[in-house]
Amino acid sequence: MTSLVVAAIQMRSGTDPKANIATMDELARDAASRGARYIQTPEMTGCLMRDKAALMASIRTDGEDPVVAAAASLASELGVWFHLGSTAIDAGEGMAANRAFIFSPDGALVTTYDKIHMFDVDLDNGESWRESATYRPGERAVTVDIADTRFGLGICYDIRFPQLFRSHALAGAQVLTAPAAFTRQTGEAHWHVLQRARAIENGAFVVSAAQGGKHEDGRETYGHSLVVDPWGEVLAEADGDEPGIVVAEIDPAESARARAKIPNLKNARDFRAETVSAADKARAAS
Repeated sequence: MTSLVVAAIQMRSGTDPKANIATMDELARDAASRGARYIQTPEMTGCLMRDKAALMASIRTDGEDPVVAAAASLASELGVWFHLGSTAIDAGEGMAANRAFIFSPDGALVTTYDKIHMFDVDLDNGESWRESATYRPGERAVTVDIADTRFGLGICYDIRFPQLFRSHALAGAQVLTAPAAFTRQTGEAHWHVLQRARAIENGAFVVSAAQGGKHEDGRETYGHSLVVDPWGEVLAEADGDEPGIVVAEIDPAESARARAKIPNLKNARDFRAETVSAADKARAAS
């Protein structure tokens, strides 16, 4: 197993897929020119649009989507593994899928992953999100072998659910991914600690390309795309929320070394939580 140069593309996707494709193309070429063999884009690369009716009118199925076609073409032309972090895909029956795509260096589609956990929250600053009203959640965890390295696939809000990434680690993943469009409020509070926690507890690298800045649909995202090593150290980070790329060389063997030092994957035990109250104890004693 040899080292792998990875790149995370940071974007500020708007409502026009053509403009977003042009940005993706420019930044992917820059990443490839810096030696990246694996290139990841953020969540909702193709379009960030809060209005469901407008979104559904603009999206297409896998085979018809121009963002997916552009990603496949870049993989082939640049000779890289291309991870389209996610884009909205028509899933039928008036719903979309928040779907990631992995393309091999010959442009072939290797696998897809649909975001499992829906961001249905009400934030302190008045923002309210109901992803489940627009997106159909995925039902399967996915790992994929990329350049002799196993990757676990996640998207944005998934990073808050450690059981997903633990399943990847137990399946042998040395690199975990969470391309994202984190809100500024939640990003400032939790982005770094969540990325580092998933890396540390699983002894794995984490690569997360992010959206950043003020978007056309009014939302504001945090940026700070990251590459974190299995010991929780940040190897590369975007400086703020401006579009750009971060590049890092990773050695997948470091995952095995971290897991040997702290063998928590092997030491884990199954258990069940039990609740005991003072009233229960009193009744048992009477």
